[in-house]
Amino acid sequence: MTALPIIAVTMGDGAGVGPEISLAAAVDNSLALDAEIIIVGDTNRLRQAAQILGISAEIVSIDGVDDYRAGRVNVIDLGLLPQDLPWGQLSAVAGDAAFHYVRVACGLAMAGQVNAICTAPLNKEALHAAGHRYPGHTELLAALTNTPEVSMLLSTPKVKVIHVTTHLGLIDAVARIEPGLVERTIRRGWSAMRASGVERPRIGVCAINPHAGENGLFGYGEEAEKIAPAIELLKAEGMDVHGPLPADTAFFLAGRGDYDLIVAMYHDQGHGPVKVLGIEAGTNITVGLPVIRTSVDHGTAFDIAGTGRVDTRSMIEALRQAIDLSGVVREGDS
Repeated sequence: MTALPIIAVTMGDGAGVGPEISLAAAVDNSLALDAEIIIVGDTNRLRQAAQILGISAEIVSIDGVDDYRAGRVNVIDLGLLPQDLPWGQLSAVAGDAAFHYVRVACGLAMAGQVNAICTAPLNKEALHAAGHRYPGHTELLAALTNTPEVSMLLSTPKVKVIHVTTHLGLIDAVARIEPGLVERTIRRGWSAMRASGVERPRIGVCAINPHAGENGLFGYGEEAEKIAPAIELLKAEGMDVHGPLPADTAFFLAGRGDYDLIVAMYHDQGHGPVKVLGIEAGTNITVGLPVIRTSVDHGTAFDIAGTGRVDTRSMIEALRQAIDLSGVVREGDS
């Protein structure tokens, strides 16, 4: 029996829905007794979000983790946003701030001061406009932790998907895929599922081409060259791995419960089905980092930012998963 897990929530892009969903998750009654939640962001922006959402909460700037107090919203305020930052508009200032929220939270996690990071969405264009040339959170966190290779795992109540490649154009993604990368991705997914309590994960691996290439009818033999060798190696080790499967078949089978995890070869192959099956409760977990990181499975939603219309369920679920993955046994748990 130990103290509550400490979770650092990064506020994301301050011009998007990040402030609203971060605040909503921090004050959610279902999480209040399970963790010490500290937002890394901007106190004034969160107060604006509270007004928009009609939330009555004491929002307090703190200097560090040790200043946390229950019953209020605790914020490590980096003071990087102007008071009059417009909602729903691309901003290099907001992109730079979003980068630093992640940098500070990552530093806290690497130093052992927090048990996990939960990130609100940043905007890639704003991030790049600020001079931070990362395709997204996954690659940024890998760089900040000096991790050579990580994987994106999307989780919904119906299906879980890990990606061999993520933020690459389709031609580049196909070129990047090779047996070693496929093997390492499957291993990371297998370990993540085991850590979540699935003793013997059943894993379905997507093909690249329609109909899994149909014996060379579609594509140029990518399935046999790039995917099959990894599957055969892991099956020989005793893993319950199947494929290469046509992607449409793989997700159908996962949806009815045949597989615990699907391995997608590229970004949209995995993201499309996940967003159809459960974006409102979908979360993004970065697998392979030395720190725990979860996130929402949606973007900054500039079209509704600052309106109070955002669905906060994904952020609450992401925070719940960060708590559950933290490995801290909470008071009252056996």
